[in-house]
Amino acid sequence: MSPEDIVLTPAGLRFRGRRVPCTIGRGGVTTTKKEGDGATPAGHHRIVGMLYRPDRMAPPTDWALPIGPGDLWSDDPRDPDYNTMVRAPHPFGHETLRRPDPLYDLVILTDWNWPEGIAGCGSAIFVHRWRRPGKPTEGCVAMAPGDLLWLARGITRRTRLIVPQP
Repeated sequence: MSPEDIVLTPAGLRFRGRRVPCTIGRGGVTTTKKEGDGATPAGHHRIVGMLYRPDRMAPPTDWALPIGPGDLWSDDPRDPDYNTMVRAPHPFGHETLRRPDPLYDLVILTDWNWPEGIAGCGSAIFVHRWRRPGKPTEGCVAMAPGDLLWLARGITRRTRLIVPQP
């Protein structure tokens, strides 16, 4: 492991000598991730991007990309663009990235099942804001908004999210 890595521990995420409370998927950690299982996949996941809402915040890094009104994320295994960012209108199942709530105001993208998504192996694993402390996600890693911003400002493109096997 590198000092630049974010490591999931029983006490939260460890990064640069600090522990940050977080939540993970309602299905816990798994080594056999499947679409819709609500689990967070074990592994070493590279950070491959960052998205932010420019109408709600300044860019947290110089490499963060703005989320536009038509930006979506394909989560439909039948979609040829499965597990990638797509634009509205989109005929397959997807998540809206520009949400009315603040959940995706800042999103750190990992390389889980990306760039060539294998249908059924689970779509994007993001690091994003939590709904509330202790509330599990659909498989992503989530935390308080202030902690997420601190994390986003400290990571680089060499940073990995390390999720140990259960």
